[in-house]
Amino acid sequence: MLIKTRGIVLNFIRYRETSIIARIYTERLGLQSYLVNGVRKAKPPGRIALFQPFTMLDLVAYTSRQGGITRLSEYRCAEPFRTLPYDVRKSSIALFLSEVVSRVLLEEEENEPLFSFLHDSILAFDRQEEGFENFALVFLLQLSQYLGFGPETGEQITSQVAFGAEVPGSITGHGPTVLHFQEFEQYFDALLRAPATAEIPNGRVRRELLGVLIRYYQLHVERLGDVRSLSVLSEVLAEL
Repeated sequence: MLIKTRGIVLNFIRYRETSIIARIYTERLGLQSYLVNGVRKAKPPGRIALFQPFTMLDLVAYTSRQGGITRLSEYRCAEPFRTLPYDVRKSSIALFLSEVVSRVLLEEEENEPLFSFLHDSILAFDRQEEGFENFALVFLLQLSQYLGFGPETGEQITSQVAFGAEVPGSITGHGPTVLHFQEFEQYFDALLRAPATAEIPNGRVRRELLGVLIRYYQLHVERLGDVRSLSVLSEVLAEL
């Protein structure tokens, strides 16, 4: 059976010499894995670019009652990005967020509100020419609401993380101090209440907040584990 749907690429792995297995969050089927043949061939060029993180696709896909990996009959770029693939800061943020999303979303069923959130947030990020330094923080805070563990206050985040293990990405390697957690609380409150106007003083603080937020996610999503792209993004955030 064939089905038409929109999809958001999360990642892919190489399969044999010229093919890939792409993980795509679809509007009608939730998270799906698709075998895409011949996409890594030299000709026609550029097809692999359609499977970079967060690319928006229009799909015609095969479905199976047994689930598992199926194939794409047709695919094309639905909404070309203006800036995301060409700005190393934005592409680093997208790589990091797509890794998180691919690990926390496992449902193979329709979830229109979640798809709309991902779709609209990514497009807004692509079109934002400046002031996107806090996007990763705001995105993860808002995504947690759809996942069922969204905090109402910064204190909810810091109090849970304070009793947890070492925070990934911390500067000292020993995790934040009590005073740091108090400082983080007010920043998270600002990001929750007024994300468009929240002010984070510098990249170092932004990086530490992200480490705390990832730890908060790890407490609620056991399968998340270590986020490999966090270290790369930390270097980018340090310069924002």
